Amino acid sequence: MDIEDLHPWPSSAEEGLALQERLRGLVREEPGPAEVRTVAGLDVSYADDRVAAAVVVLDAATLLPVESAVAVERPSFPYIPGLFAFRELPALLSALRRLETVPDLLVCDGHGRAHFRRFGLACHLGLLTGLPAMGVGKTFLVGEHVEPGRERGSFTDLVHEGEVVGRTVRTQTGVRPVYVSVGHRVDLDAVTRHVLALSPSYRLPETTRRADRLSREALRAPESGPASAPPPASAPPGR
Repeated sequence: MDIEDLHPWPSSAEEGLALQERLRGLVREEPGPAEVRTVAGLDVSYADDRVAAAVVVLDAATLLPVESAVAVERPSFPYIPGLFAFRELPALLSALRRLETVPDLLVCDGHGRAHFRRFGLACHLGLLTGLPAMGVGKTFLVGEHVEPGRERGSFTDLVHEGEVVGRTVRTQTGVRPVYVSVGHRVDLDAVTRHVLALSPSYRLPETTRRADRLSREALRAPESGPASAPPPASAPPGR
């Protein structure tokens, strides 16, 4: 798939901060695609000086795998809170370029608008690909929220500096919530709807679960191994 060349890659924290400030105004919030047929989960794992980025494309109706790709690289940007995108994006973009499928929605393990500068990884990936994108965080990065009800589907707003930047969503009754936010070309209602549809049996969406597993497997493989992988064979989610 094609990736836009929006900017030179920053070499320092100062350049990264300035770039986030400049690009955040380009993010669009809208209802999103009328029909989502394929959805891609993106996640990264680390080992020593390597980062493995995995993209797993699922059929949105069945949540069964359609295609997957991985890329194992050595990050060149330092580990700085709020600037993780610059450490992880190069490998994620390498994996995305290996896909034949252009997914209708990107689901990132991380944040979008729920970020110090309203421009997390999901926003950056959405702009670079031009695709609808959303963030699903295991923990929240910024903001305050009231705990949602115990029942699956309950949610409350995530608020930072007086602005609603995301939602705290209970994807399974009685389990810890996840933290969702807009990346690009979707809105909060769409993000909430999608995370529940992608999480029929577990706290985390199937997109994140499968991408996380694939990225970890890639780090255990020899460094000379394949850069892409076939869809993992498995039963439907929850089995």
